[in-house]
Amino acid sequence: MSQVPPSGRDDLPRGSVQRGIKLAGLPLGFAGRTALGIGKRIGGRSAEIVAQEIQQRTADQVFRVLGELKGGAMKLGQALSIFEAALPPELAGPYRATLTKLQESAPPLPATTVHRVLAADLGDNWRDSFESFDDMPAAAASIGQVHRAVWQDGRRVAVKIQYPGAGKALLNDFTQLARIGRLFGVLMPGLEVRPMLDELRDRVADELDYYLEAQSQRAFAAAYAGDPDIYVPDVVTETDHVLVTEWMDGTPLSKIISDGSQEDRNRAGILLTRFLFSGPARAGLLHADPHPGNFRLLADGRLGVLDFGAVDRLPDGLPPLFGRLLRIMHDPDPDIVEVERVLREDNFLRPGIAVDLEALRAFLAPMAEPSAVETFKFSREWMRMEAGRVTTDPNAAGIARKFNLPPSYVLIHRVSTAGIGVLCQLECEGPFRAEVLRWVPGYAE
Repeated sequence: MSQVPPSGRDDLPRGSVQRGIKLAGLPLGFAGRTALGIGKRIGGRSAEIVAQEIQQRTADQVFRVLGELKGGAMKLGQALSIFEAALPPELAGPYRATLTKLQESAPPLPATTVHRVLAADLGDNWRDSFESFDDMPAAAASIGQVHRAVWQDGRRVAVKIQYPGAGKALLNDFTQLARIGRLFGVLMPGLEVRPMLDELRDRVADELDYYLEAQSQRAFAAAYAGDPDIYVPDVVTETDHVLVTEWMDGTPLSKIISDGSQEDRNRAGILLTRFLFSGPARAGLLHADPHPGNFRLLADGRLGVLDFGAVDRLPDGLPPLFGRLLRIMHDPDPDIVEVERVLREDNFLRPGIAVDLEALRAFLAPMAEPSAVETFKFSREWMRMEAGRVTTDPNAAGIARKFNLPPSYVLIHRVSTAGIGVLCQLECEGPFRAEVLRWVPGYAE
């Protein structure tokens, strides 16, 4: 459990100057390390070894600063951490622990600030709502932290408290991070950070709205009530800056990634896939923040789900486009002309944009691979191979640049790519094809 430092801050560092200085220091630190690296090369060390050192030290500094700042900085760090599986092992290994910590926790706020928020939202007698309240946070994340408590009716609850100044800090961070986006290319070559920042910025209002989050969580909890494999805690009450839900014990997915048995990895992987794919069909909603800190493997084998701040509303379920494309690509001799037609029909390829059909087939085939066979093994090696193919193969890179992502597909794309990243971190194996056939519309038709 996190410990509050004696000199704890009263809230998020809100001033754009204060936060900007920390973020601006990232490229300056990189420049200093690069200059030092040049000196080492002149001194006879190989360029490859020096470049590796620079990348590792840059990663350590970047993820440490993003975690310290919380807000939008930490949200980006959490999003990036999912793609750790795509990095070469000699680079990912040294700071995997930093990434895991970023997925699970951040430096907490002092109790005085927590009490101030509770008094403002629940009234000066806020303690009357609880039999007990633990001032030490059980978890601290990007825009809020969670405390253990016992509700007035005896239920164990999680009390999520939004950081004062979180909204302003989020927007300021995204602006600052966009200015230094080039730096992230050093950590994860080929990863486009700007679209990720734009998408995170577009979701700020939803992430800060605890009433909307409570509504989403209630819908998920009702849809999965009594489910043998998925558990969503019920909401107890909510205000502008406080969200109280039933407490959920369990092993964080980040812990399963680092120390879990193969059996636990496989089970977590198949249940995560089932939850993400089934949400639109069962609840009309898609959980849109699938990083490991938001999931627990419970003692009874169920997958517990947390944090419903980022949710895509899909009342008609997932679009049938993906099922139709998968069905075609699973054919030994896929009708690539039909694939192009379907992509143009849904505006993934704009009018006037010409594509090489063979290059399109080669680009899409690996994406259909996990659901083309009865069982599939996700691994860091597979993800590194796919990431390398997209970033180094001129034909694949050319196709990727021609794709247009319609706004209605932005969050679906985020969930699919991030979900695959988590599955590769889990190094899990299972019957993923069956989940796709069951929950993705358009395939059977």
